Amino acid sequence: MSKWLKNNPIWLMSLILIFIISTYWSFIATDRYVSAANIVLETPQVSTSGAALSFQSILTGAGSGSNDMLILRDFLLSVDMLKKVNEKFGFIKHYSNRDIDIVSRLWDEDVPLEIVHRYYKKVINIELDEYAQVLRLSVTSYDPLYSNKVLAYLLDEGEKQMNEMGKRLAEEQVKFLEKQVSQLEKNLELSRSNLLQYQNENGLVSPTETVESISQVVSALEAQLANLRARKSALQSYQSERSPELIKVESEITALNQQINLERARMAQQGGDALNTVSSEYQTLEMRMLFAKESYSAALSALESTRIEAARKLKQLSILQSPTIPEYAAEPKRVYMVAVSTIVIVFLSLIFQMLFLIIKDHKD
Repeated sequence: MSKWLKNNPIWLMSLILIFIISTYWSFIATDRYVSAANIVLETPQVSTSGAALSFQSILTGAGSGSNDMLILRDFLLSVDMLKKVNEKFGFIKHYSNRDIDIVSRLWDEDVPLEIVHRYYKKVINIELDEYAQVLRLSVTSYDPLYSNKVLAYLLDEGEKQMNEMGKRLAEEQVKFLEKQVSQLEKNLELSRSNLLQYQNENGLVSPTETVESISQVVSALEAQLANLRARKSALQSYQSERSPELIKVESEITALNQQINLERARMAQQGGDALNTVSSEYQTLEMRMLFAKESYSAALSALESTRIEAARKLKQLSILQSPTIPEYAAEPKRVYMVAVSTIVIVFLSLIFQMLFLIIKDHKD
């Protein structure tokens, strides 16, 4: 056997390596305890409709639960979270303890933060189950209570962070809408003041209705004029031009023509006081006032909806499985690691042995 091993150094090295790795996983590797929890992130939504929706669509988009949970995952795995955990629970001190085997532990308490962060992401595992929309968290440490406390702290801090983000966004939305409402209120008051001033200057409450009324008067006068002209034609057929009745009819026709011209002049003339001009300017001012009123009403509705949503914007971590307190060391999986390591080493040794034999045959 020893002769065969001398003639096959690759297998000799493989056996030595298998022995070292098996010894490490079987007797040296420190027990690790895993605390696990499953959570979902719930966000109550406020449905809005009508004019308020146009303002809401500018401010907010339709966020999905998976996006929120991915944001939560990144925060919990961030350097800032590492600093908080280290300050509260002595993360670096715990994982650099000399009682832990040298392969598993942090080398020293003074290692760079980047190395600590890489180590942190190895022992803090957070995965999103996209199908079930569940966030699965686990903390691996060398003390069962430590794993449980760190995981519970992560859940508390995660919920606080998501709430602060939602609150900050809602406050910014409310401030924006309050500014818009204030500006639109000023615009409404200005447009209303301009409309009232124009009415007072022209002595008309509604020039449009006045124009319509004058149009009706002109139509009635023209109907009377037509009747008088027909009567005049009839009288001329059997009376002289100087007959009292014909003279009376002609006088009435002249008076009606003058009145019709006067009424038409009120509605339309070269000067700037014509009712059609007044009515056109009035309609413009009225439309501006109505537009300002509608915008102000829409802004008020949006502000009210946003305030309600801001009050319900808080995100709640619903715990499906609370952080467990490990009762035995789930890691390392000693038999599994020994078996896998042995299989990998044997497989690599076979490859190297085949390459060695091929090279040897070529030399011969």
